[in-house]
Amino acid sequence: MAITKNKKQEILAELEQAATSPSVVFAQFKGLTAQESNALRVAMRQEGVSFKVAKKTLIERAFAGSTAAGDMPTLEGEIALAWGNDLIAPARETQKFNKTFAGKIAIAGGVFEGRFMNQSEMMEIATIPETPVLRGMFVNVINSPIQGLVIALQAIADKKS
Repeated sequence: MAITKNKKQEILAELEQAATSPSVVFAQFKGLTAQESNALRVAMRQEGVSFKVAKKTLIERAFAGSTAAGDMPTLEGEIALAWGNDLIAPARETQKFNKTFAGKIAIAGGVFEGRFMNQSEMMEIATIPETPVLRGMFVNVINSPIQGLVIALQAIADKKS
């Protein structure tokens, strides 16, 4: 079924809004069932990530006017956009669903902090852990030397006893 010109303008306006987001992921998908798609949208919405399927020509038109540096990655197949105010969440959530749905959705590229990124660069961004996990890792790094000192002092105390 063909999309009316008014509907295309509405979609284009939403995509132009996405183009101004600090982080956008171009997600390639194939064979995603309606139930899986709904689960994906609900989970992304809970993380503050918007998800929209659109025609590639509309996506390219929306990003043609963006201020993102570099060249837009080549988009092949069926494409959806995931975007949000959190820099990492769109890529992380897309990658999480890639694992969950056995490759039915994959990162094809994106925009990160005003620069077009290819697939491999966006995959690296997707592997960055969530903020609470990063804080825990930081605390562990700070705690490690102190813990080593305590173990050494305990060994000295045990040796003298």
